[in-house]
Amino acid sequence: MNVYLDESGDLGWSLDKPYRSGGSSRYLTIAALIIPKTLAHLPKRIIRKTYKARQLSSSEELKGQYMSKEETNKFIQKVIHLKKREPSITLSIITVKKENVQPHIRSDANKLYNYMVNFAILQEIKECPVVDFIPDPRTIKVASGNSLVDYLKTKLWFELNSATVIKHIPVESKKNLTLQFIDFIAHVVWSRYENNEYDSYRLLRPYITERHLFF
Repeated sequence: MNVYLDESGDLGWSLDKPYRSGGSSRYLTIAALIIPKTLAHLPKRIIRKTYKARQLSSSEELKGQYMSKEETNKFIQKVIHLKKREPSITLSIITVKKENVQPHIRSDANKLYNYMVNFAILQEIKECPVVDFIPDPRTIKVASGNSLVDYLKTKLWFELNSATVIKHIPVESKKNLTLQFIDFIAHVVWSRYENNEYDSYRLLRPYITERHLFF
């Protein structure tokens, strides 16, 4: 099994100013694509088609925030088709409402991030012998590093009585089309909370596993 992980939003705590005008995002969404290795090529096809429609080279990374509503909805329709055809693929997503996070937790945001990843993926992978864990290391995960993987192993082995082995394979999303796929998914869900953009989320909602924290 492969697990691809990305997020939308940030772990800043400047909540007294507007987002992108000196303030932090009000929400953080972490999204995971949990997919059998034999199917891992399928999300790449969707991204290639999205790039082709835009007449972009796949070497030019397109982020979800720069897609129009029409482009996003076309992408979501392809995701829905994929999920209906391959139900073994899981899209697991968790969003935190940051204004409700207590001050003592804010002081070590990496622990909050790790806790969220735990809820996003561990129940989905605990029966798998081996999992390739493939996050994008460029953003807020840099500070977590191997501590995240160590935390996930501890939760699996000691709390869930699982023998799952996690192989940590960080890759920059600009080099991995499947990470770009889950970036788009994360952005759709995050935008529903951060920007009240509900249309694309409404289409996607029946096909994801969603959790909330501090709502």
